[in-house]
Amino acid sequence: MESKHFFSKEEQKSIVNAIVEAELNTSGEIRVHIEPTCKDPLIRAALVFKRLKMHKTALRNGVLIYIATKSRKIAIIGDKGINEKVPEDYWDDIIAELQIAFKNGNAAEGVCKAISSVGNNLKEFFPYQQGDINEQNDEISFGK
Repeated sequence: MESKHFFSKEEQKSIVNAIVEAELNTSGEIRVHIEPTCKDPLIRAALVFKRLKMHKTALRNGVLIYIATKSRKIAIIGDKGINEKVPEDYWDDIIAELQIAFKNGNAAEGVCKAISSVGNNLKEFFPYQQGDINEQNDEISFGK
């Protein structure tokens, strides 16, 4: 199954809406990238992060939720501005909850909850600023 078809159109819309909603409370930028396979999710997520130019935000506060559906691997990585403020294992609880959601067949709901959690975490360090502009596309990106 192609990564574009892992989630239904309705589920994809829910995920994008979750991103829009989460970003209402933070100046941080959240992206979701889905592809079928990878060997090392952290290395692959870092490459995707760079390819999506997520390091180009003014406050360096982008977060990527990376999902390899067939490999059943997940990574969440933040940019330099975030990593300077949070411990290394900061995203581990969100990843664990997302893995449980996938195992229980609630993948789309799990991704939406993960996005909400990431947004809440970002709000602590990067609250919404008056006049904040959306520096990243809110759409899901897909790999092959």
